[in-house]
Amino acid sequence: MYTHVWNKYLPIIRILLKKSAKEAQSLPFNVSDFEKIGPQKKTGFNFSLEFNKGRVANMAGLSSPAKELLAVLTQDSVIRQLLQQGEYNLTMNAKYVLGIQQLSSAEEAPLPAEMETTA
Repeated sequence: MYTHVWNKYLPIIRILLKKSAKEAQSLPFNVSDFEKIGPQKKTGFNFSLEFNKGRVANMAGLSSPAKELLAVLTQDSVIRQLLQQGEYNLTMNAKYVLGIQQLSSAEEAPLPAEMETTA
């Protein structure tokens, strides 16, 4: 049902995922794209997708729009590669705004032991 909406915005989502390495990003959607499909239950379109090295940490209980976004994202090779390189949080709120935040990346590594100071 929502796949065509997610595919419509996929190029923008791809760009924002890349930009999220510097700061959190947001993408306001056209409300009518979602309203054409029909009303959503009480939870509306609120959801959160938590990615850790390409895997969704909160798979249980995802709404239909969230599952379809997940399917569209994982079919795109560039996005799939980005998601496998770190931790991301994608959230959709009741105002039809998708928030994209990179929590960490594979390049981030802890300080080597020799850099720690001893007393």
